[in-house]
Amino acid sequence: MLNILLMIILLIIILIFIILLIGIRLKVKWMKIGENYGGCLEIILFRKLTVYTYNFKSEDDDEDEESEDDEDNRDLKKLYELAKPCFDDLKKFLHELLDAVNITRLENNLVIGFSNFAKTGEYIGYIWAIFAVINSSIPNSHLRAQPSFAGEVINLKGFMNIDIYILKLVVPLIKLISKKEIRQLIGGVING
Repeated sequence: MLNILLMIILLIIILIFIILLIGIRLKVKWMKIGENYGGCLEIILFRKLTVYTYNFKSEDDDEDEESEDDEDNRDLKKLYELAKPCFDDLKKFLHELLDAVNITRLENNLVIGFSNFAKTGEYIGYIWAIFAVINSSIPNSHLRAQPSFAGEVINLKGFMNIDIYILKLVVPLIKLISKKEIRQLIGGVING
């Protein structure tokens, strides 16, 4: 009986280590057409097994007004003073986070238009320039933008796959949380 229990515990430990080694994949989909928007977030293990799915859609309710009141109550100067000594540590962590995160696929189709044709042409040129840089720097990215001269419109539809290698994040995260200034910053953000 004890041997079976130890074997089960060993298999669970091996499975957790494999998940940490392989990592997880986040699949994000978004869509905005007119006033309606929606999207989906999926957490996938072993590149195929969907563990969690969260769908969001546009709804008409008054939650936005309440969130603005909460943001006004925070003292930003106090948070800035707490964050000031942490900038170097956060910069190192962000660099290591970017090493552990890999964008494997990125697609987006943007349709944008303004009431002024010249303004539409100007902004679509800026967007094309930004998308050209992103398309050349991220492999498997297909960002497209189209002008619309039929009035004011901003529509977009796209998706993204992000691979996160958790094992690469464990040591930097422990180093970051072990610093006293970071713990004070986290406490300041939580307590407001």
